[in-house]
Amino acid sequence: MTPAINCAKKAKIEYTLHQYDHDSSNASYGPEAAEKLGVLPERVFKTLVVKLDATQLVVAILPVNSMLSMKNVVKACGGRKAEMADKVEVQRSSGYVLGGVSPLGQKKSLKTVIDQSAQQYPTIYVSGGRRGLEIELNALDLQTLTLATFAPLSQ
Repeated sequence: MTPAINCAKKAKIEYTLHQYDHDSSNASYGPEAAEKLGVLPERVFKTLVVKLDATQLVVAILPVNSMLSMKNVVKACGGRKAEMADKVEVQRSSGYVLGGVSPLGQKKSLKTVIDQSAQQYPTIYVSGGRRGLEIELNALDLQTLTLATFAPLSQ
């Protein structure tokens, strides 16, 4: 069990776990998950940690086939400048390794924004807390568990 799975269980939300064999030579974790699970990439969401105004970490959740717009993150979170957080900071704040960062069960509770496109699907897929493990759940349940807001995040 990962902290992400424990979080979903404890909240008693409806979810489905999906496992696949991760190819360690593949660094494109999200597209690999979509391909191996046979799911549209628009429904598989990646979890990125962004540093806002050089001090605050925030979580951005968006489709794996999209590029994150820093301008949109700043607008959604009320900052002035955003940049990708350092790998060490991501692992320290989330408790997960890159490629397995789940928005659920993170060590530190961070401000979270989910791309508004998630609302158009009955369920979406997010990392289950390790490479090769995805949790399928309703976007509104994800919003509730992460105290997130919906906003446009993609370029």
